[in-house]
This record gives sequence, structure tokens and C-alpha cells, in this order.
Amino acid sequence: MDEALEILYRDEHLVAVNKPAGLLVHRSPIDRRETRFALQIVRNQLGKRVYPVHRLDKPTSGVLLFGLSSEAAHRTAEAFAGRQVSKKYLAVLRGYSAEQGTIDYPLRDEPDQRASKAPPVEARPSRTDFRRLATVELPIPVGRYPSSRYSLVEAQPLSGRRHQLRRHFKHLSHPIVGDTTHGNGDHNRFFRQQFDCHRLLLAAIELSFAHPYSGLPLTVQAPLADDFCSLLTSLGWNNVLPGAWLPAKE
Repeated sequence: MDEALEILYRDEHLVAVNKPAGLLVHRSPIDRRETRFALQIVRNQLGKRVYPVHRLDKPTSGVLLFGLSSEAAHRTAEAFAGRQVSKKYLAVLRGYSAEQGTIDYPLRDEPDQRASKAPPVEARPSRTDFRRLATVELPIPVGRYPSSRYSLVEAQPLSGRRHQLRRHFKHLSHPIVGDTTHGNGDHNRFFRQQFDCHRLLLAAIELSFAHPYSGLPLTVQAPLADDFCSLLTSLGWNNVLPGAWLPAKE
């Protein structure tokens, strides 16, 4: 049986799926050896062409939106470019973050490592709002500290820079756990060994925008993957989240 992704929303113009961590959206110089792509899986699943609207990093899970025509994708992508889309993410950070805040820190564009080198450009304005949902302190030393502290946060990027959330939380010295590019190797290793967690703990849980044809408000939510939920349970955070962000119980 062909691989299929969970469909979160579908109408005559758009389809949204729940992308698992470790899946590329489409072919990319980032990983030339990869043979699985969300674009192709959804195309085969629906039996028709689909058109990507926005990006979602390979290690990030959650809401991924496609147009069912090039026009629908273009209209919706314009809303993303015009910052008319509200995006919510869930992340596990090293350390205790502030209860809430705005990260206003310009970022340079990050080119693909294997893509042709582009001339350097000035850093562009980049903002992220966040609020802390929970904290935990584990009596286990990681690095030079006698115990280990972590935060669960909801983050809303107000701009769309590459790896924005990963780079912004690194800037705060609260890197996202599991981030092998911008994170902390000691804590990533601890989560692999202690919790058998081998993924980036970042998930796109909600998109809200005006439908490109009807103009009516549309909100699409993605329940967390089972491995993310298991990790939250291990940290004692299983009762923190709204039910819409959790997998449906059988």
C-alpha cells in the first residue's frame, strides 16, 4: 500500500496534511539522497497534482499546506508573504525561558549548504512572539550543571526567515532540544539516551488565515506526533495542552 499522510483539511482549492518529522517537502540540495517527499506522497494519495504554499523544515512536524491548483497556491502564498497568516508552533527548549516575550533579532538569509553560494546580504528584520506553557527540572546533570531544566513554549513567528525559531531561541541561549544545527549537543544526546528521542522537538500546530477564495477565516490544527506526545508525558507535561493538539484516542 502506498504511503499516505494524515489529511487535516481539504476543499476544492486547498489541502493540509500533518507532515511527520524527517520528511522533506520537496526535492532539495539539502539532502540529494532523499527519495521521500511530502509533495509526491500527497500527489499520489490524491491522484492529482498539488502545489506547495510554504516551507516546513525536514525535521519539523505539523501543518503543511498545498494548493490544488497553481492559482490557489499563489493566492495563499501571497498571504504568507504579506504576513497575513498566524502560525503557532510548539517547542521544547533548554533552560527556563521567560514566561512570555518577543524576540526581535534580525537574521541573514541561510542558503542551502549545497546550493550555489549567493553574495552575503544584510540581516533582515525578524520577530517571534512566545509564551511559556510549562517547565521541568530533572535531577540529572547535563554538561556543567547538577540538574537539567527545560521549558515547553508556544511560539508565533511574525516573519518567515529560514530556521527562524531555531535561530531565535538559540539567540536567547534557550536552543530547541534535538536541533543538530543550532542546538546543544549535550542536551540532544541526553534526550536520545534518556527518552529515546531522536527528533527535533518543534511542531507546527496551527495555521490561521483568510481562505483565498471565500475570504472566510480558516484555522487548521495538527495533533502532535506520538513520539512528541510520549516525550511530553515523560516530562510530566501530558495535561498541559489543549485536546486539539493531541492525537485522537481510539
